[in-house]
Amino acid sequence: MADPAYEAISKAKRQAESGNPEGAEKTLESYLATDPHNIKPRMALAQLYANNLNNREYALMQLDIVLDIDPNNADALKAMVMMLRVDKRHRKEAMETYQKLITAFPNDVDLMNSYAIFLRLQMTDFKGAAETYEKALAADPKRSEIHYNYSLLLIKDLKDYEKARYHLEEAVRLDPDNANAEEILERLIAKRFSGKERKGLFRRN
Repeated sequence: MADPAYEAISKAKRQAESGNPEGAEKTLESYLATDPHNIKPRMALAQLYANNLNNREYALMQLDIVLDIDPNNADALKAMVMMLRVDKRHRKEAMETYQKLITAFPNDVDLMNSYAIFLRLQMTDFKGAAETYEKALAADPKRSEIHYNYSLLLIKDLKDYEKARYHLEEAVRLDPDNANAEEILERLIAKRFSGKERKGLFRRN
């Protein structure tokens, strides 16, 4: 027997991918009118509002409904915090959501990376951001993008150029195609370490 919710989600996905997000919205809204507590199509509607219809407020509204139904829904919490973190008006709510997620998923490296970026850019909590990056790298030291993001904090905010150099070198070593890390490393060396030993600057092993 066919699952009506699955069919509605699949139809909406096809409509959105074919350039008809309004039709996808109508499909999901029509289904939810008959089954308003079904989380999966409501999550799909939230995603549609955020990614295809450029309506974050409606996306957040749908996520709020999901969290009313299931307060600990990890997918909804993660989706919500990614939208809240970019708007200073929602800093308090974003902080509360991040703390709830970090408690629930203490070893989620992507979550820690996102949280550190939020602490740095929205809360100007540079110490907290540094501690979060350290925890993320302790959990997975081979993540080039985290070394890179941490180096930006160290250069721009904490002015710890020695440590920034180390993390940039790690970012380049782990991902030789990271052109941004390589460029910033070159500029950092030229500005702060000119005349010093440059051994290991662009290690590739």
